[in-house]
Amino acid sequence: MNDRLREKLKSLPEKPGCYLYRDRAGKIIYVGKAVNLRRRVQSYFRASTLRTAPPKLRSLVHHVEDLEIRVVRTEAEALLTESHLIKTYRPKFNILLRDDKRYLALKADPSTRFPRLTTCRIMRDDGAYYFGPFPSSTEVRTALDFAEKRFGLRKCRSAMPCEDDHKHCLADVIRFCTAPCLGRISEAAYRERFEEACAFLRGERQDVLEEVRESMLAAAEAQAFEKAARLRDTWLALKSFTRERAKVRSFPPLAKPKAEEGLEELARVLGLQQPPHCIECFDISHLMGTHTVASMVTAIDGVPDKRRYRRFRIHSVTNDDPHAMAEVIRRRYTRLMADIAKNGGRYPDLILCDGAQLQVEAARMVLRELKLNERIPVAGLNEHFEEIVVGEGRPNIILSRDNKALHILMRLRDEAHRFAITFNRSLRLRALKASVLDELPGIGARRKQQLLVKFGSVHRIAIADISEIASLPGITQEMAQVIKEALSARVLNPE
Repeated sequence: MNDRLREKLKSLPEKPGCYLYRDRAGKIIYVGKAVNLRRRVQSYFRASTLRTAPPKLRSLVHHVEDLEIRVVRTEAEALLTESHLIKTYRPKFNILLRDDKRYLALKADPSTRFPRLTTCRIMRDDGAYYFGPFPSSTEVRTALDFAEKRFGLRKCRSAMPCEDDHKHCLADVIRFCTAPCLGRISEAAYRERFEEACAFLRGERQDVLEEVRESMLAAAEAQAFEKAARLRDTWLALKSFTRERAKVRSFPPLAKPKAEEGLEELARVLGLQQPPHCIECFDISHLMGTHTVASMVTAIDGVPDKRRYRRFRIHSVTNDDPHAMAEVIRRRYTRLMADIAKNGGRYPDLILCDGAQLQVEAARMVLRELKLNERIPVAGLNEHFEEIVVGEGRPNIILSRDNKALHILMRLRDEAHRFAITFNRSLRLRALKASVLDELPGIGARRKQQLLVKFGSVHRIAIADISEIASLPGITQEMAQVIKEALSARVLNPE
């Protein structure tokens, strides 16, 4: 363990959050979450851990050269932040969440006539109420079961429950359903129960929890210990669920006061005349030089504004990030200059490049060509060591990892990285769906599907007999001959 890491371990806060381990090259190799960062992270480096831990854990600890933390408010936020970071950086020591596993949450959709509660793993911006997600599916299902019974909510899946649905349902008998399908309760009264259930799940009805606790104590006093144990488990699960009732849907942005403080600090660090109102951040993404793309994400007063996001296909280069950065900067600000000249508007207050010195200098070179270098300042963020790159012979700026200005830049950089990778991945998936059959005249989508369904692959079509190909509906002997010759040349005997 080096001295820098040893000092960081001493100053860890006793708060929830995520921790990121980096190796000697500065690469993130592991991301984890903790309810108590100090206790969790320090446990890795105890002598007993290095003696008795599994080989994988010992190997991880021996590779750690640096540590970074992200402090959050709740365990639920730590969970979502951990998931986001793992999907972004793909650390080699992480196994959990690599398969895009999502934790369980509860969904309540008030737009339906008789709304109900359901479990879900994806939280969308669709107007529904979401509670969670939570690491423990047991707690989620316990909360669901209790809320349905306590507030008389329906469990059936019918969009518009009616008397016919009730013929196959005994929920009003064995699950305490209020049976709105039979008219035993009015629509207004049912909706009131639904809203009360949602208030309980938000943690706003602590008296309901107290009822469960009192029932548990009464059962224990009556020596009904099995019932008391069940009530105890329910009470503990509900208490945990309603305590962690965060409804965060995505990687959480900074709160407004913290964003303002961070922007003021950023202006001081970079020598700007005033805090940057608009920041445009660029990132380049490619896979071994293929499908090179760029992303631009925009933050207004420190908060990402998705309406201003842009994405670009890079045409001039493949595996050269600085030249790709120059192309996207040229395209973006040539067009912006024309738009401002025609319709008015303003330039961003800061350009942020994901990368080191070369990317920053490439952006600044283009701005000089466009005569915008005196108008728009440029900085970069080095991913390996989170240093702010200003260029022009000036040394990189190193801020403490809890600095609010650095947090703004890191969150914006991470968002640009996510947006670029998503675009690159979509192009690769689209390319995978293409086929050499698309290049053959007379072969449309329907015939292409017929051929692939029958033979399974382009290679099998190429080695098939002409008579087999011609046996398909709509394919003549002459067309089969053309297909055979073309695929033989392109698949079996490529130049």
